[in-house]
Amino acid sequence: MPPAKPVPPLSQPLVFGKFFTEHMARATYTLQKDWHDCEVAPYEPIQLAPAAAALHYGQTVFEGIKAFRLRDRGIGLFRLERHAQRFRQSCERTCMPVVPAKMFVEAVSTLVRTDGAWIPEAPDASLYVRPAMIATEAFLGVRPAREYLFFVIASPVGAYYASGFDPVSIWIERDLSRAAIGGLGAAKTGANYVASLLASEKAHERGYVQVLWTDAKTHDFIEEVGTMNVFVRFRDHVATPPLRGTLLDGVTRDCVRRLLADWAIPAVERPISVDELRKAHEKGDLLEVFGTGTGAVISPVGRLGWESGTMEIGEGKTGDLARRLFAEITGIQRGEIADRHGWVTEL
Repeated sequence: MPPAKPVPPLSQPLVFGKFFTEHMARATYTLQKDWHDCEVAPYEPIQLAPAAAALHYGQTVFEGIKAFRLRDRGIGLFRLERHAQRFRQSCERTCMPVVPAKMFVEAVSTLVRTDGAWIPEAPDASLYVRPAMIATEAFLGVRPAREYLFFVIASPVGAYYASGFDPVSIWIERDLSRAAIGGLGAAKTGANYVASLLASEKAHERGYVQVLWTDAKTHDFIEEVGTMNVFVRFRDHVATPPLRGTLLDGVTRDCVRRLLADWAIPAVERPISVDELRKAHEKGDLLEVFGTGTGAVISPVGRLGWESGTMEIGEGKTGDLARRLFAEITGIQRGEIADRHGWVTEL
């Protein structure tokens, strides 16, 4: 049956997150009934009381998953179980009821099957799936809510950045902080993203696309680039900041680490200081910097700027390693390269 809601021209470039499919999956939680009323329903506004806890106390979590049209015309979901696991961790950190992995997987899979006609086929496009949960209980008082809505929506998307896979310019943020040790940095919750907006807006005013976050205590050590994990390729190894509770345990980050191990490329998890980047750049040992995340997959960084000047990375061009990783991951996602690690769930 053809979709009742008009499908945008999927063969044309798609703005990220602008269009939404005609259905959504949803389920309700109460203390008395646990999870219930699981269904796939038309995509429509959610009715909330003005006193809903999500609006006042920020009990919200979400995930981002991609679905692809495979080469054999089937549908593939990338790292579905890993996203279900991370959603659980975010729920636990924000005192929200855990969505069982089976329920999470079934909700995402059923929605994607239902709205499969919305999956674009262009090389840089996909169906971006957003599972989310919000606290719906109406009350004013600082405690975990007792009623929640879990829902899944989907959006056909193109490249995350308008520049596509071209290197981006990043501002090193050394005043504002996104997260601190002991805080919410490792949870995929809305509070982390609103905390990033002011620095991002200031970076835009300076002519940069995003910010490179530094640690909240000293602002000497890099943590994330925008909303993505960050990797640095030095001349003799690749490094990425350690997971200390201040940054997200990225699914694409995990893919990159596994692929680097497959390719016998030395890679370590360790603190990386801004001063180390500067000195490596001066010596010619700073070869590549790139972000990793579900939206962009791999985002090369061509220039870093801060109060004392700028650093051009790899002559402002996409590096060989970033290009190789992007080709490998997107090839696996679309069924064009062997899925050695079992990352794709076929529907």
